[in-house]
Amino acid sequence: MEWLFAISALLTVIVILGLAYRPLGDYMAWVYTSQKDWRVERGLYKVIGVDPKSEQTWQAYLRSVLAFSAIGLLLLYGLQRLQQWLPYSLGLPAPSEHLSFNTAASFVGNTNWQSYSPEVTVGYTVQMAGLAVQNFVSAAVGIAVAIALVRGFAYRRSGTIGNFWVDLIRGVLRLLLPIAVLGAIVLMIGGVIQNFNGFTEISTMTGGTQTIPGGPTASQEVIKLLGTNGGGFFNANSSHPFENPTAWTNIFEILLMLVIPFSLPRTFGRMVGDNRQGYAILAVMGTLYVASFSILTALESAGMGTAPGLAGGAMEGKEQRFGIIGSTLFATTSTGTSTGAVNSMHDSYTALGGMMPMLNMMLGEVSPGGVGSGLYAILVLAVIAVFISGLLIGRTPEYLGKKIGPREIKLASMYILVMPTLVLTGTALSFAIPGVREEIESTSIWNPGIHGMSEVLYAFTSASNNNGSAFAGLTANTPWLNTALGLAILLGRFVPIVFVLALAGSLAAQDKVPATAGTLPTHRPLFVGLLTVVTVLVTALTFFPVLTLGPLAEGLL
Repeated sequence: MEWLFAISALLTVIVILGLAYRPLGDYMAWVYTSQKDWRVERGLYKVIGVDPKSEQTWQAYLRSVLAFSAIGLLLLYGLQRLQQWLPYSLGLPAPSEHLSFNTAASFVGNTNWQSYSPEVTVGYTVQMAGLAVQNFVSAAVGIAVAIALVRGFAYRRSGTIGNFWVDLIRGVLRLLLPIAVLGAIVLMIGGVIQNFNGFTEISTMTGGTQTIPGGPTASQEVIKLLGTNGGGFFNANSSHPFENPTAWTNIFEILLMLVIPFSLPRTFGRMVGDNRQGYAILAVMGTLYVASFSILTALESAGMGTAPGLAGGAMEGKEQRFGIIGSTLFATTSTGTSTGAVNSMHDSYTALGGMMPMLNMMLGEVSPGGVGSGLYAILVLAVIAVFISGLLIGRTPEYLGKKIGPREIKLASMYILVMPTLVLTGTALSFAIPGVREEIESTSIWNPGIHGMSEVLYAFTSASNNNGSAFAGLTANTPWLNTALGLAILLGRFVPIVFVLALAGSLAAQDKVPATAGTLPTHRPLFVGLLTVVTVLVTALTFFPVLTLGPLAEGLL
């Protein structure tokens, strides 16, 4: 019966995403290729002094991305530090310097890692003018970078890859904002709260008192999921009944996380002039997603222990209204994308079950990945897969008519090295530096031993992949973790973007070469299988040694 529920839930998601794939993918292709600007867009271009008809080189595009993100970082940090003087602060003090830095880096980096309890740390002004705004624009930045890489494949002999400011504004106004408005209405119908009530004192049945927080939740909930951001309005995130009240809102929230990432391959296919290429990328994303969900569901349903066996599965840390299937489907989605939202506590999963969300992130979040970041990550892996196939058949590798030479493969290789370096370095330093290790072991880790190792590894994996989820058994609001995780977030977000945009520029400058008998067709099952294998071997196996020290060791004991 459990597997019947699992198959039904998965098929429901697949059917709805299948219905959205073509219209939404085509719409996004139109958004980023249309020659006409809306009146409000033209007004914004005049305000910021941008010529929408002028395209940028990859270096200029990169400078725009970094400048815009740096300004957002400073503004969000300042809002938090000035919180006590802002309206709707709810009487809350300003967060500490290191927490404000971590939060600013997290939301600007589309990570939304939260080292704090939101309802008792940040007021409504910071939530709406700071965090919610970054939920929109950081997502739009990710999509813009992906579109720039797609243009690199589509353009011929071009020194430009588009205009960042046009891509950013169109992404917000034409794509994210309309869907977010409609999605917020659906969530309010489903019971997600939207008010400015602050804190309400109520009397309990036992004669005590309890403080119930309110807030404009639905409007932030929808963009946290749609933009694969993940930061909850409440500390319990999407397990809180004010954020995710029922089983059907749970499915709707899963769809919000998946709809753009799973539709972007269609956009890719349209822009390069071959829809079959989009289907190939979609097949790889879908294969990895279904495999991850199936394995995680099997591990959590098996339980592995006396108490889980009696309960019919590992139900600790999971909401009864969602059950195992609703929890594992949500966990697979939030870590397969870069969302990081949770409706169950990953720290309470079985040892091997808890490893699966970690592996989803270690894959580079390409199943299907975050908005934009998932597409450009899997396209980089496709470049590597084509290069490997070229070595096997003894000719110059080509992808979509573009030669993959030494420059392209160096950029792709440096891209895939960034995340593992950050994860392993951050985890190692946390235990190697005596003073830091003492703080980690005495303050941060609640479950010492092997599981504590897994908690720290999960934290740096989440931060470096711009995911934001946590094992929830780790106190991260310390000077070391706030600073180290904040730096991992910024480096994990923007260093790969440097390599992606450089790759886009290199590809755009090339002319297309005609296909020959030796060209590997990249729209057939052979390439889908090759890319799937490369994704697993090049990324996940990098972490096998450290996994043996954490979840694998714990699960096999």
